[in-house]
Amino acid sequence: MRIAVISDTHDRYPPHLPQRIQGADEIWHLGDVSAPAILDELSLIGPPLHVVQGNCDFYPWPTSLRREINGMRCQLVHAPPPDLPREYCDILLHGHTHIPRDQVIDGIRWLNPGSVSLPRGGHPPSFGWLTIGPDKSVEWSIEHL
Repeated sequence: MRIAVISDTHDRYPPHLPQRIQGADEIWHLGDVSAPAILDELSLIGPPLHVVQGNCDFYPWPTSLRREINGMRCQLVHAPPPDLPREYCDILLHGHTHIPRDQVIDGIRWLNPGSVSLPRGGHPPSFGWLTIGPDKSVEWSIEHL
């Protein structure tokens, strides 16, 4: 399963984003969409789209989603929680900071794709590819826009 992971679009939809995420089995947006029309554009790409609400969103999207892919428990949120029980998930995906992240804390892998529109910390605009194999193998890569 190959998942395109984006976050923090903030009313901005890079015109070359659809080309870059072609071939995704799913698209996950980790919040701060701002304009729901962006989700319409992402839906046109084709694969299932899952979105969580960010602190700048005022729409009734869930604040958290659980997805289990090939036995790997994934938790999608916007802002990184201060703590997370070990049994809660294998992979925590978040946005909010606008800075890419790949870190293991207490056995949980914390991933952030950065921001496709307003990067911070000297990073370029980016999104992530998450691939979860049938053997629970996990690959994470950041793609710059």
